[in-house]
Amino acid sequence: MPTMVDVARHAGVSVATVSHVLNNTRAVRPETRRLVEDAIEKLGYTHNTLARSLVTSRTRSIGLAVSAVGNPYFTEILQGVEAGALEHGYGLLIADPHDDPEHERKAVRLLHERRVDGVIAAPSAQPAGLLRYLARHRVPAVFLDRLVPAPPDGDPFPFDQVSSENTGPTARLVTHLAGLGHRRIAMVAGLPGLSTTEERIAGYRLGLAEAGLPSPGDSSDGSPGGLLVHGDSDAETARRATLGLFDGPAPPTALVTGNNAMTIGALRALGELGLSVPDDVALCCFDDFAWADLFRPRLTAIAQPSKEIGAQAVRLLLDRLDAPGRAARTVRLPCAFVHRTSCGCPEDPAGTGGGSARIAQPQHTQHTQHSQHSQHSQQHTERTVP
Repeated sequence: MPTMVDVARHAGVSVATVSHVLNNTRAVRPETRRLVEDAIEKLGYTHNTLARSLVTSRTRSIGLAVSAVGNPYFTEILQGVEAGALEHGYGLLIADPHDDPEHERKAVRLLHERRVDGVIAAPSAQPAGLLRYLARHRVPAVFLDRLVPAPPDGDPFPFDQVSSENTGPTARLVTHLAGLGHRRIAMVAGLPGLSTTEERIAGYRLGLAEAGLPSPGDSSDGSPGGLLVHGDSDAETARRATLGLFDGPAPPTALVTGNNAMTIGALRALGELGLSVPDDVALCCFDDFAWADLFRPRLTAIAQPSKEIGAQAVRLLLDRLDAPGRAARTVRLPCAFVHRTSCGCPEDPAGTGGGSARIAQPQHTQHTQHSQHSQHSQQHTERTVP
């Protein structure tokens, strides 16, 4: 069985250089890296990561706990995490918490028992058990997509977080619809308790206020919940919620959906009611997905940088492993407004449905320097948590 010494001799480099190539512990010139990789391939050398983990107390593996891995949004996040992990020589173990707090804690415990170096998780709506486990066992962790608020009593919060902007982009959808003349704009929001749900609801209310329209809580039509209903981030629940919006004397003329699964549910409901988009009801959605451009009409949407969210989570985790005592950081990545035709706007002469534009960053967040693992990320906003 070939050894590292054999690889080094064949490539004409030192054993230390072979080690740096295998473990990504130091920058190696591309031509030197190719010589080592060619030698590894020719000799059939297999790196013994288990032996190395016994020496370093690291397994060079990352645990990922994300629910709804079949959702295209989370699938792209997974791709971003995997690409970022492989780039730095890490493997990936995946668990599905099923958005259930107890299952979430068990899934993360199993990942921890597999001796992953750290965990990346999209927390459930009730993450208290998860937080207790991670804190008790001092597991390096990064939360993505769904953020967890820092303790109000000022206790240390050792978890880094990354998510897209939610409030401003949702407000953009609402003001766009209001600019087209709509005055009864409804929202099918996600699962209560998730930060994404609360922030997108806040954006919905902000957009209504900017357009001079009453908030759903001020609606006088007498319907339970007014124009704001919850689809619980699920297609079937969103379908039923959308049907309820139109079961009254003053139905909405426009609809904003809080994620891609709920968009599917809302479209099913509108089809059952015989309503046409956008002729009868205009529709804008949060989350763009691969086939949004194939719908007729094509869906006006907010596109999240899902792969970059996953890659940024890996960079934050590696930074945490390098500097366990540093202050926690929350990173926000910008979204893009993808202008198509489900909102009621006509096709442009080129047939592109408008195009996309990145939504500006809010002014109250702070820009900071990136670490060595974050040098290639796109422009984002970052906040340090004590």
